[in-house]
Amino acid sequence: MSKIITITPNPCIDKTIWVDELIADKKLKAKHPEDEPGGGGINVSRAIKYLGFESTAIYFSGSYNGKYLDELIADEKINTVPISIQANTRMNLMLIDESTNKEYRIGMDGPTITEKEQAQLLKNITTHNAEIAVLSGSLPSTLNANFFASIASKLKYNNTKIIVDTSGAALQEVIKEKIFLLKPNLNELSILCGINENASITEIQQATQNLLLQINCTAIVVSLGGNGAILVTKEETHHITPPKVEVKSTVGAGDCMVAGLTLAISMNKSWKEILQYGVACGTAATLNSGKSLCRKEDVERILSLVNS
Repeated sequence: MSKIITITPNPCIDKTIWVDELIADKKLKAKHPEDEPGGGGINVSRAIKYLGFESTAIYFSGSYNGKYLDELIADEKINTVPISIQANTRMNLMLIDESTNKEYRIGMDGPTITEKEQAQLLKNITTHNAEIAVLSGSLPSTLNANFFASIASKLKYNNTKIIVDTSGAALQEVIKEKIFLLKPNLNELSILCGINENASITEIQQATQNLLLQINCTAIVVSLGGNGAILVTKEETHHITPPKVEVKSTVGAGDCMVAGLTLAISMNKSWKEILQYGVACGTAATLNSGKSLCRKEDVERILSLVNS
């Protein structure tokens, strides 16, 4: 098994609450609230743990929320390297209206991170000699958009395989560096390529192939929700469609897909097998409500279907 690190510049505590019905101007009673550690890379490390493997989660952690976040991650027995900051780690809220089963997600901006604190994280990541590094999630608004690109630039001297799952300006900056695998969704691909989000599978494949020729990247996986995902390298193209399942929530599905892709890469699987495992993990996450991630038994069952 390769040594895997995940890097989360903007972690959070994800608080999920349920209400009988969401009604304006009325005092509502929250039912069985749940707090979980969150942020792209942290969720990838959590999913890797649920699948029976190990990684090390590196993230910024600040003030009382940061201490609570550290405790939540420690409860899941994940290897961690929290980089201490002065500002308070953010908390996000997801509210579920049980009368409609609709989810309302409220994301907070991240904390202020000083240049000294940024330098501490950049210095730390080079000491791990990781074979795979997952750069995932958003950046706090106080971080420069090239922060992930700076990490990728440092890690390339270690011959680390870099997997990227981010959006916005951070995505546009990081693709200027050498990366191993990029995982945009269709919306992010449309921003990079100008492709219409209603494009056909063939058009998406062509746009992805064109993008691959323009950047220094080995493979691109485009997640397509219920239509599965497309993987493109310079030599191969694969499209895997998941089996039909009862979707309870799509929260965390993308992070679980990244976890599956990462593990399959670490096992030196073929590109088709890498995509199959990623799709199985992402699909398994949708079987659970709230912020629950994929379960190993669900992944194995779905994988047997996408392999057939």
